[in-house]
Amino acid sequence: MLDFPRWKRIWLWGITLLGVAAALPSIMMLAGQPWPSQLPDPEINLGLDLAGGSHILLEADTGQVRDLRLDSMEEDVRRAMREAEPAIAIGDISTANGRLSFMVEQETQVDAAREVLLPMTEGVGLTGQRDWTIRVVDGQRLELIPTDAGLDQAVENAMDTATDVVRRRIDELGTREPTIIRSGDDRIVVQVPGLDDPQKLKALLGQTAKLEFKLVDQTALPSDVAQGIVPPGSQILPYAADSQQQGAVAVKRLGGIQGDQLTNAQQGYDQNGAAVVNITFNQEGGRKFAALTTANVGKPFAIVLDGSVLSAPNINEPILGGQAQISGGFNVDSANALAISLRSGALPIDLKVVEERTVGPDLGADSIRKGVLALIVGGVAVLVMMAVTYGRFGIYANIALLLNVLIILGVMAALGSTLTLPGIAGFVLTIGTAVDANVLINERIREERRRGRRVVQAVEVGYREAQRAILDANVTNVIAGVLLFLFGSGPIRGFAIVLIIGIVTSVFTAVTLTRMWVAGYLRKHRPADLNI
Repeated sequence: MLDFPRWKRIWLWGITLLGVAAALPSIMMLAGQPWPSQLPDPEINLGLDLAGGSHILLEADTGQVRDLRLDSMEEDVRRAMREAEPAIAIGDISTANGRLSFMVEQETQVDAAREVLLPMTEGVGLTGQRDWTIRVVDGQRLELIPTDAGLDQAVENAMDTATDVVRRRIDELGTREPTIIRSGDDRIVVQVPGLDDPQKLKALLGQTAKLEFKLVDQTALPSDVAQGIVPPGSQILPYAADSQQQGAVAVKRLGGIQGDQLTNAQQGYDQNGAAVVNITFNQEGGRKFAALTTANVGKPFAIVLDGSVLSAPNINEPILGGQAQISGGFNVDSANALAISLRSGALPIDLKVVEERTVGPDLGADSIRKGVLALIVGGVAVLVMMAVTYGRFGIYANIALLLNVLIILGVMAALGSTLTLPGIAGFVLTIGTAVDANVLINERIREERRRGRRVVQAVEVGYREAQRAILDANVTNVIAGVLLFLFGSGPIRGFAIVLIIGIVTSVFTAVTLTRMWVAGYLRKHRPADLNI
């Protein structure tokens, strides 16, 4: 075990120096010193409590889920009845009292209509319930009533989707290691380290970015629209505040195109140099868009974003190829923000900011100073104790400990991990636990010497036998760290990352490197006794 050929020594020193080199940019960054731009700079990321940033709590309007499900089911019912063989004639659909109802015109088709509706309802998990209950009332009227289990599942799905959309939008900002987690049934916690523009974040997260293309109802009189009166099947939508038009417009409530089939959205410029958003549909969306514009040449259609009309241009010719352009009085920043929102997907429900906290960088700098002070005090105490207690072997352990701290920083920087205040606590804990291996090894060497073994044999047996206890202790610590990382969040995960990396690197430095140094010392000096 004390045999270290040249190739092995070169390999171990190469790994060590590589880890130390990876830590240098982070050390310079923490010390506030510049790093040469010509050199690679894998810097460690600082968490919210160290770099400052924004903490935002978002709350969802879950009441929207019921309304959206009713609207979606209404459109599905109309299409299903129209496409049935033979087609089933129905009267106007009512969504009053949170339920959907309609009259089947021919009594002989009621059973057929019910059979058409059955596949449109689904079972909810293991509850034994379906998401909609179908009832026949008065012989010819069908009702679809949303069940509580179905609503709960819809809210859960909407919140999961909203969390994913929020994460994608923040990733588009270029921030590193944000914390985005669910809190309760209807809230999302967002923490973004190093963000210097919280208002931009709030605007981005608060925008639903639900894009729709709806046909304008040309039968609606402007005087009626001004009074809030529209023909059946239409709705009144206001023009956006920054639109070139004012007032409101009547649009067809159903039959338009949703923006959920976009594949890309980019800020660009029109022929006049004004900022616009260029959008691209997927194959199905492009086909629907082409069909809509082909069937309605010469008619106006409204581009609707979050319930407000950006513009209502005429369809001069069919728009083929699955590409379109959105204009509406944008500047470059607002067009880019809309493009990010559209690329990230629309929020299924509205989110509003109910709590906002800003952590200043001064507070983070103070946390770093105090954390580093604790690290230095704890480190110096351990170094002195090891040198006094174990002499040369204690000095080897101290060098290994210092290298361990640098390698941890280097590994975290290479992996793009985030250092938080609890992470600094993990560093302090690592200092104490890293020397445990050397304490076990040195005490076992002492014990073997007292039993009368020769120097080389005592060292070899000491390292071999102590490794079993070291391996057992570190495996249990790694398991604990993995569980903290999997089930924790935010600062807890930061602590777990440092703990796991520290355990792995401490085994390398405290066992492998010190054994190589001890082997070199014994081979060169061949001492008759050990001062340990």
